[in-house]
Amino acid sequence: MKVFAISDLHLSFAAEKPMDIFGDGWSDHFGRVSENWRARVGEEDLVLLGGDLSWGMNIEQAAPDYAAIAALPGKKAVVKGNHDLYWGSLGKMQTAFPEFCFLQNNCLRFGNFLIAGSRGWTVPSDNSEEHDVKIYRRELIRLELSLSHMQKLRTPDDKVIALLHFPPFDAKYNDSEVTALLEKYAVDKAVYGHLHGKNARVTPVVEKHGISYHITSCDLIRNDPIRLY
Repeated sequence: MKVFAISDLHLSFAAEKPMDIFGDGWSDHFGRVSENWRARVGEEDLVLLGGDLSWGMNIEQAAPDYAAIAALPGKKAVVKGNHDLYWGSLGKMQTAFPEFCFLQNNCLRFGNFLIAGSRGWTVPSDNSEEHDVKIYRRELIRLELSLSHMQKLRTPDDKVIALLHFPPFDAKYNDSEVTALLEKYAVDKAVYGHLHGKNARVTPVVEKHGISYHITSCDLIRNDPIRLY
């Protein structure tokens, strides 16, 4: 089984929010994602989807977007993004979209790969609003719940991947409470998205304290799922 990752598809088949207003790089971007995906991903492979999949405001509006992704090959694990406003409880999401596996305070096993993680939030700075710090703290709790579940399932042969939406560090890649948690639980790799645009300051792969961190925003990886394993 091969493992791939991509995030921030921002689909809008029912929500009337085309992405090409953000530049030519978004013109028919899902057409290019689909072409690359089908060329590389097999039915037994795993694709990690790091949030912001749909602009839908509710399950009904998100359904066509999820159907388009479900039609592509492979098993699919999903974490929530900050624009996934339709997202409900874990049970509600599994019932609405049974072709997908959802990550929310839990851990997912696919063969000898364990997937843990959470949406996250912007790493606080001296200028952060109290509201943002509160969300960040709540996401740290959710991340540790997922990693704790992972630890109960882990065997010596397993590889652990953290599936995140927000970057786990600031623009200078400084250590954070998120990276400390990932190190505490000896994660092997981490993937994250959220960032977009040609002016985004990103490095495709950042190595920190034994963990590889991979950016997966679709426009920053040329609409081509990255291969992790």
